[in-house]
Amino acid sequence: MSTPFGACILDAEGLRLTAEEKRFFADADPFGFILFARNIDTPDQVRALCAEMRDAVGRDAPITIDQEGGRVQRLRSPIWRDWLPPLEHVAVAGPHAEEALYLRYRIIASELRDLGIDSNCAPLVDVAGPETHDFLKNRCYGFDPGTVARLGRAVANGLMDGGVLPVLKHIPGHGRAVVDSHLDLPVVGAAHRDLSEVDFLPFKALNDLPMGMTAHLVYSAIDDRPATTSPVVMRIIRDEIGFNGLVMTDDISMKALKGSLTDIARASLNAGCDVVLLCNATLEERRAVADVSGWLSPAGLARAERAMEARRIPDEVDIRALEAKLDQLINGRGDG
Repeated sequence: MSTPFGACILDAEGLRLTAEEKRFFADADPFGFILFARNIDTPDQVRALCAEMRDAVGRDAPITIDQEGGRVQRLRSPIWRDWLPPLEHVAVAGPHAEEALYLRYRIIASELRDLGIDSNCAPLVDVAGPETHDFLKNRCYGFDPGTVARLGRAVANGLMDGGVLPVLKHIPGHGRAVVDSHLDLPVVGAAHRDLSEVDFLPFKALNDLPMGMTAHLVYSAIDDRPATTSPVVMRIIRDEIGFNGLVMTDDISMKALKGSLTDIARASLNAGCDVVLLCNATLEERRAVADVSGWLSPAGLARAERAMEARRIPDEVDIRALEAKLDQLINGRGDG
């Protein structure tokens, strides 16, 4: 067993690390890092930033990003590809949706790996419904759990074949939320049985994936605490859904979670999350959260190591040929 890593995933302020950030990361040794649009300028700049992050911790730390396509994508044109929102892409692809999503995320994986990014916060297997909030709805893959699970597997396979670790989200299901958890706390009143028969099913079908990200919402029939800070929900994730990968929180600075960042971090870890994700915070806030998060537990470290071992050398492919195939699948309306 290797030396534990810090039980957090952190970001950087700008296009390169400051001297203070380098010292902080060397001391805190976060499990991994996440990039945002403010960290992205040119390919060479992103490669240099990723190298600085890994140099700071002295190892090949995972570096993740939100590159779903549509509204949620940090890499954009003219340097990188722009994509339709996933739900729209599924609709355009019709009966070819499974292959189209595989190709889409295999191409995305190639772009990410070229920059030194080896993880992506996808697949998103929340089941959309008629009342799903707009912040989430067109990021989903479908309206029934079977379809969502099947397409989520295609997304995960595309990423993995491209050498990029998928992060399954938002476990155990965010589709019933009618408010934006970036701004407020969604409360879902569905019965546990209904959640099990719909929302939880895609996560159960993909419970072998290496990493997952929590949902910031309350299932009032299960617990009055947000899922991220609920030991009851965490037991459901581990036991009922059977997910034994590394569980990271969604960003704890989102307005759905109330209280200080340090209290939220502590509550998330006490509930059973393995690592805390903190984004868009000051250096002082990052220091405080890293301090209270401490080191990964033995079980968390084992899951972290399994996740890192799941990273693959990408399959050799002709990306232009994949783009042409994707374009053909969606009848000349491709966005690759």
